[in-house]
Amino acid sequence: MKILLFLLTFLSTLLFAANDYSLRFAYGKASQNNLGEIISGQIGSHPKNLSVIALDGGYLYKKDLFELPIDVYFKGGLSYFNEDTHENILESVVYVKFYYNIEFLDNIARFGFGEGVSYVSSVLETEHDEALAEQGNTSNFLNYLDISLDIDIGKLLRSKALEETYIGILLKHRSGIFGLVNNVATGGSNYNSIYIEKNF
Repeated sequence: MKILLFLLTFLSTLLFAANDYSLRFAYGKASQNNLGEIISGQIGSHPKNLSVIALDGGYLYKKDLFELPIDVYFKGGLSYFNEDTHENILESVVYVKFYYNIEFLDNIARFGFGEGVSYVSSVLETEHDEALAEQGNTSNFLNYLDISLDIDIGKLLRSKALEETYIGILLKHRSGIFGLVNNVATGGSNYNSIYIEKNF
C-alpha cells in the first residue's frame, strides 16, 4: 500500500510539472544472449518465463549539450521482476541518460544511452543460473545500462496532444563490468523491453 501511495504522489507531481520531466513505463522479457549479441541484432530469449515491469522518472538536466542534439537526463526508477522458481524481486536504479535526437521526415527518433547503478532485493534468477553454470559470483548491487531507441508518436500521427510521447525498444542490462563491480566477472542480466515515455 505504501508503494502504491508513493507512485500516485510521484505521478501527480509529474503531471503538474514543467516540460523538464519524463515518465516511462516498460515491459520486458529476459534474454540468454549477452550484451554484444543483443546489440548486433541477436535478441534471443530465455528458456524460463522471466519478465519485468518498470517505471522510471527523469529530470532534464541539459538540452542540446555542447550545441549538439544531445539531451541529458538524471533518472531513477523501480522495477518488479516476475521470476520463475525464485521469489519475485524489486529493483531500484539511478542513472544518467543521454539522448541523441535524430530529425527525419518531420519526426524525431532518439537513441538513448544510460549509465548508472542497480540494486535488487534478491539476486535475479537469470544471474543466479549463469553464475552457477560458470562458477562465478553474484551481487545485489551492479552496474546498470539503459539502452533505447524510440520515436515521437505525436509527430508520427500528426497529433499535437501526443507530441513528446515516445514509443520504443529498450535493453535493461545489469553486470559487474568484467569483475570491476563486486568481483562479478561473468553473469549479469539482459531484459529486452518495449516502452512508452512521456515528457512533461
